[in-house]
Amino acid sequence: MSQKQQPAAEWWSNFGRLLDEQTTWPARYIFKFIVPVEQMPAFIERFGEAEMQTRPSKKNNYIGVTMSPTMDSAADVRAVYERAFEVEGIIML
Repeated sequence: MSQKQQPAAEWWSNFGRLLDEQTTWPARYIFKFIVPVEQMPAFIERFGEAEMQTRPSKKNNYIGVTMSPTMDSAADVRAVYERAFEVEGIIML
């Protein structure tokens, strides 16, 4: 999903319901993003406090980012994705 294709409210509702059905909170949740190199400062601005692993793409145009923080609820997971949507050109896996 790119920033331009943010899911609709119904999608978020279903996503949250599935997370709650399949997860006992608190739990570690793995987030994976592909961030354009020039947008990495914006990503760090939003998530710099989080522990993350990064890996540059072969052509150094993108940086793969993995974060696995402990989340307290499906709403917390959604909040991370919503902050990520603010980063131009981000791809969420």
